[in-house]
Amino acid sequence: MRALAVEMDVKLAGSDQRNDADIARSAESVLKWTTTLARDDIQVRVEKGWITLTGQVEWEFQRNAATSVVRHLMGVTGVSDQITLKPRIGSGVIKADIEAAFQRRAHEDGKGIGVAVSGSDVTLTGVVHSWSERALARHSAWRAPGVTNVVDNITVVY
Repeated sequence: MRALAVEMDVKLAGSDQRNDADIARSAESVLKWTTTLARDDIQVRVEKGWITLTGQVEWEFQRNAATSVVRHLMGVTGVSDQITLKPRIGSGVIKADIEAAFQRRAHEDGKGIGVAVSGSDVTLTGVVHSWSERALARHSAWRAPGVTNVVDNITVVY
């Protein structure tokens, strides 16, 4: 699930103002210094302090890391995450990885979770007895190699 960007105007005090080119250089540098991404994986565009990230990465954590490290740079008024995930693994392998993760990490509730894979999209169904079990299932699905989207249709029943 991806959050929507909300636009707002942010005014910086005199000497703290930065131009778009300076912000873009800082964003590119912080991406290089703090992530394991290749130089060409993510492109940075800045307009009026608003950073737009585009490109492709293999894992959801890489996308999250990229948006997280640029968000707090001085002069940034917002971040638009347009980074896509590129799957490298077949859907059968994805399903097997997720189900194996459920067996390793989930309690009895994990046995009631169904996994359907279409390409690199995963849909989780079934019934669990706690919110933490549901979150664990969703987290396990996102961590599987090649997953680009997770639809959580799990029901929590007390």
